Amino acid sequence: MLLKGKHIVLGVTGSIAAYKIASLASMLVKKQADVTVIMTPNATNFINPITFESLTGNKCLVDTFDRNFQFQVEHVALAKLADVFLVAPASANVIAKAAHGIADDMLTTTLLACQCPKIFAPAMNTRMYENPIVQDNMEKLKGYGMEMITPSNGYLACGDTGAGKMPEPETLFEAIVKALTPKDLAGKKVLVTAGPTQERMDPVRYISNHSTGKMGYAVARAAMLRGADVTLVSGVTALQPPEGVKVVPVISAADMAQAVKAAASEQDIIVKAAAVADYRPAVTADEKIKKKDGELTLSLERTEDILAWLGANRLERQILCGFSMETEHLLENSRAKLERKKIDMIVANSLKQAGAGFGTDTNVVTLLTKQGTEELPLLSKEEVADRLLDRLMELEVTI
Repeated sequence: MLLKGKHIVLGVTGSIAAYKIASLASMLVKKQADVTVIMTPNATNFINPITFESLTGNKCLVDTFDRNFQFQVEHVALAKLADVFLVAPASANVIAKAAHGIADDMLTTTLLACQCPKIFAPAMNTRMYENPIVQDNMEKLKGYGMEMITPSNGYLACGDTGAGKMPEPETLFEAIVKALTPKDLAGKKVLVTAGPTQERMDPVRYISNHSTGKMGYAVARAAMLRGADVTLVSGVTALQPPEGVKVVPVISAADMAQAVKAAASEQDIIVKAAAVADYRPAVTADEKIKKKDGELTLSLERTEDILAWLGANRLERQILCGFSMETEHLLENSRAKLERKKIDMIVANSLKQAGAGFGTDTNVVTLLTKQGTEELPLLSKEEVADRLLDRLMELEVTI
């Protein structure tokens, strides 16, 4: 677990958005991170420090000269421990102080002493955010290697509508995870397909499958966190795409084939996790097929085999990975698919295996390559995604 035992410092400034950080602190603690919150005196007007102390189990720091601590220089000790420092909400005032090295309270003093990754989530009135001075200060911080999370557009507490709204805690959480993740895929381009395809029968009906896209989305997110430039070709799902991933939405198998072919020549790694329909209606009705007495016979035709096309048209040193869901003869069928489609790895799983299959948050898979077979235990789909990418990186070295 990436966050387990990590020391996360949250700097909270005087903004109405401060209340959102309580949810973020809770999310981090649930992932077993050690969270310390530092507040500016103005921030205490919006949320009580006791809230953060209750959620994190750690003293919430406000006063630089508070003597209710063990004997140590508190801001320096905390700076040494910190693995990530997130300032959220980041007011225009604190951004200006940080940009010019001003350290006149516990938050800015600790920030100046930290050598870990630093992230800012600006939150302020639209006119303040768009002020050239504020923009210059943010650019200055970026120049020092600090990350600036782009605020959302929306209705603000002041009554205005525009840029300056702090993103939701989930977005801030992702920024922290990304900052902590080693960037072993930096400079790589990764294409992931995910979700089901829908093959149209008429304007009302279509043929599809039970895929939710969770596994493919987990792979795309993991690759993005590890520094890759990720393109996600996705069928229709109910999932929110990962931040920082280029999404190409598709509906049918033909749409997906077209999107994959258009992007394939630029990719270092391609992971085909989508559940693409093998067959589609041979004829698509322009009007709704009306119900009649008796049976309906539907003629089907094969869709294009995208993975086979990739195997036949692969580039030198390009890594190809496919998925194989089976109900019987898992290893035999998957090994045959690996060889037939001329790819580097197959991720095989059985629909009958407890904890695997469609719609679950876990998976039980076997990684098959030309070099051998690796059976993984029951893992979360996020953990499976990382193990899959680890194996693909090993394969790249051997090619």
